[in-house]
Amino acid sequence: MKIRKIEPKDNAEVEKLIRDCLIEFGADKPGCAWEDPNLDKFYETYSSHFYQYLVVEKDGHVVGGCGIGPVDGYYDVCELQKMYCRKEIRGTGIAQQLLDLSIEFAKKHYTLIYLETFANMVAANKFYVKNGFVPLAAPITEGPHYACDRWYAKEIG
Repeated sequence: MKIRKIEPKDNAEVEKLIRDCLIEFGADKPGCAWEDPNLDKFYETYSSHFYQYLVVEKDGHVVGGCGIGPVDGYYDVCELQKMYCRKEIRGTGIAQQLLDLSIEFAKKHYTLIYLETFANMVAANKFYVKNGFVPLAAPITEGPHYACDRWYAKEIG
């Protein structure tokens, strides 16, 4: 497996990865990434200076990914976005590598990382806490992911 920046050829596989994971966790509904209008054009979305999307490639296919992007209304806050891995690579340590690389990128531009997720993504919630993310009582912004029921933040600056 290798981790690399997203390329134009990855768009369809990244969208499928995210949709498959959302279905797995019952998050194929309004108010979450399921309705993101940019799911089919991540390369274009994450090509600007303050964005990054990394993919995990295995045997020529995308099997994981993780993004960093700014939070509207905050100049120094970014969001950990669309971090998903296929079942076959969970527990291999690759998610830790994805997160570490994403945090390193974020430190260049931001002082706080925010994320939104679901309570039923139990392993993910434990993973975030293990990595120093602090649970929040409510979202820090009213964004399109109103269906999420868990929010975390981590100071990095």
